[in-house]
Amino acid sequence: MSWLLDIRYRLEYALLLVLIGIVRLCPLDLASDISARITQMISRGGRRHRNAIANLEVAYPEKTPEQREQIAMEMWDNIGRVIIESMLIDRILSDPERIEIENLPMILRYKDKMGATIAATMHMGNWELASWPLAVAGSKTAAVYRLVKNPYVEAYLQRKRKTLFPGGLFGKGGAKGRSTGFATARMLGRFLRQRGRHDTASLGFVADLYDRNGVPVPFFGQQVKFSPFPALLVRRLNARMWIGRCIRTGKQSRFRVNVVEVKVPRTENEEEDIKTITASMIQQFEQWIRETPGQYMWANKRFIGT
Repeated sequence: MSWLLDIRYRLEYALLLVLIGIVRLCPLDLASDISARITQMISRGGRRHRNAIANLEVAYPEKTPEQREQIAMEMWDNIGRVIIESMLIDRILSDPERIEIENLPMILRYKDKMGATIAATMHMGNWELASWPLAVAGSKTAAVYRLVKNPYVEAYLQRKRKTLFPGGLFGKGGAKGRSTGFATARMLGRFLRQRGRHDTASLGFVADLYDRNGVPVPFFGQQVKFSPFPALLVRRLNARMWIGRCIRTGKQSRFRVNVVEVKVPRTENEEEDIKTITASMIQQFEQWIRETPGQYMWANKRFIGT
């Protein structure tokens, strides 16, 4: 890293700390409300808003333009709140009344005996918190996520998420010295195998992004390609698979989380098994999205041509 780039990264990190310091002066729910309003104002009519409307036209052709616009604005409200919650996630985790686990008795039956688990969620509600049931079950959860280019910001984010992801964070991205592609796959497989011998271990993915090299499965009446990676890992590592969602209850930073287990076929046709697992996961995602469409991230690429 050049010294000029290092100075730039340090300045960005310093500005982030100032912003976080200001935010932390406010009560969580007040900061969430303000961020939601600002995000709605600056996002309406922009490129990502147009992307969301285009996706909603594909997913909900039966709805009126006004109804689709309302869903998109609810989405921006949610995203604005997630921005603030990412800075104050420690406050959420330290207040047990803010996160309700819908199927807690089932989670507790697995406590300290889950073994190796692949966990997947989608961009809904505050998606980071979808992994909270795994922590309650005593799993050493790690997550796979897209790296932040600034190494000082990256280190800060990792420190703040240690409670949520005690197994660590595995990054995907193209920066030098950071794991990608097959190197990431080997690292993740090694993590699950080593942890699984002595402990319960989980790997978490946000698995709802369009992947042009992925597996085509049904999604809102379309054949959409999603990454086969979570299904491939669960199939090859003889792990179990959980998928979860986190939805916001009301407007503020209070949530309900629930998980379901996906049946993992293990036939002689691995390719078909991976497609079946991926399709089951995406089918459950679609069902959940239809229940609370305003809490889903529609602004990302979802369908071919959008």
